[in-house]
Amino acid sequence: MKKVAIVCAAGKEGRLLVAEALSRGYEVTGFVRKAEDEIPAGAKKVVRDLFDLTREDLAGYDVVIDAFGAWTPETLPLHKTSLMHLCDVLSGTDIRLLVVGGAGSLYVNPEHTLQVMQLGSFPEVFKPLASNMGAALDELRKRSDVKWTYLSPAGDFVADGERTGEYLSGGEEYFVNDKGESRISYADYAIAMIDEIENANNIQKRFSVIGK
Repeated sequence: MKKVAIVCAAGKEGRLLVAEALSRGYEVTGFVRKAEDEIPAGAKKVVRDLFDLTREDLAGYDVVIDAFGAWTPETLPLHKTSLMHLCDVLSGTDIRLLVVGGAGSLYVNPEHTLQVMQLGSFPEVFKPLASNMGAALDELRKRSDVKWTYLSPAGDFVADGERTGEYLSGGEEYFVNDKGESRISYADYAIAMIDEIENANNIQKRFSVIGK
């Protein structure tokens, strides 16, 4: 039985990741910031701030999933610093680090010189978030000492969308389905993330998923 730790497990995506991992029979621990934070029944809950996590806290797990999210201007840089903290904690171990990523850093050309967030059509309100998440990915790419995987969702990442059980996988480039849509629910994204635990197809790689 795989042992999975989910950091920031009380968020919308975090809770769905906990539930999906439990449904596969994994032993799941959810790390949360506050004692009153709720996670799905069946998982062990540990109250510990991400920045307080130590090597000892995460020892013995097969996989750590980073579901950290920050949205205010003053906290956006934490996307990079929190991810690097987890990398430092896991450095040199066989524990995999799977990261809930963003879509803004996906490329829109084969040369990988132009990103979604650089397009004129990209909403201004999301640019600070996308650029900070992109900076975190840039730092992650430098870490050859960690077995990381970064999963970018579709452009339209739907918190309360239905769980269809289906998705399409891609690589570093933005893509759409047969309907011309780049859209996926949080629930289907969680399926893709837990599938990656089982398949291990993208170690030290970024990949992307969209709904069918």
